[in-house]
Amino acid sequence: MYRNDHYGPIDRFCAKHPGFGVPNLMMYMAIGQGIVGLLDLFTRGGLSGLMMFNGAHILAGQVWRLITFVLVPTDSNPFYLLLSCYIYYWTGQMLEREWGTAKFSLFYLSGVVLSALLGLAVGYASIYYLNLSIFLVIATLYGEMQVLFMFVIPIKMKWLAILDVVLILVDVVQFAQMGVWVFALAPLASFVNYFIFTWPFWSMKLGFVRRRADPQVINFRRAQKQAQKKARETGGYLHKCAVCGLTDQDDPNMEFRYCSKCDGYYCYCANHINSHIHIRQD
Repeated sequence: MYRNDHYGPIDRFCAKHPGFGVPNLMMYMAIGQGIVGLLDLFTRGGLSGLMMFNGAHILAGQVWRLITFVLVPTDSNPFYLLLSCYIYYWTGQMLEREWGTAKFSLFYLSGVVLSALLGLAVGYASIYYLNLSIFLVIATLYGEMQVLFMFVIPIKMKWLAILDVVLILVDVVQFAQMGVWVFALAPLASFVNYFIFTWPFWSMKLGFVRRRADPQVINFRRAQKQAQKKARETGGYLHKCAVCGLTDQDDPNMEFRYCSKCDGYYCYCANHINSHIHIRQD
């Protein structure tokens, strides 16, 4: 699994603004799309028609479409609508747990803004590709994880992601051949947003940036060895959480980690490694 050891401006912003964003954002998005999709059954798609992105109508004054298009479902079939909403919720929750609320909300907001800007340029935008990019990020982070394709066939996430990308590229080529550039360019904003937030992974994968030994990591290993030596000498604990004080003697099954963002060698249990306030010396 990929871990970002090189903290860029996005991670620094999220670290400085931990309260940024909307917790469980994809739950609200999925519920919103589900409600709009079900109401469309009674209005024959009239509600989506008022909410979907339309560049000409937006320039004519219907500015609400810049926001409401995120709630327009991409499938009118009730079964596939509910299935897609569940998948959006599942992948969104997984990515939010991995990245934290601030980074995931920033990722989604950035995708919406880029999609809207591209939509104003070409006249059309869809939230479908942004929701799909969440799955692509998950496949990047957990490429070896297996899921049940069609609820039956076990398959690794990375192969499903490659299949989705290939199908999208086929659609893009077909739209381009027909001269329908509005639809051919629709995925562009979401893919740009995807690469912005996963660039550290791809820069190392493609060889643009070489992974170098971090002095802090070396010091953490030295500190761990010293702690192990002290534990053997004193018969005491090996790890102690700097937040709750839990030790590996209190809970031998608990996982402990050192935080690379704190100034010094501070250890945290699995319950607080992603939620503690970073300690600064300055």
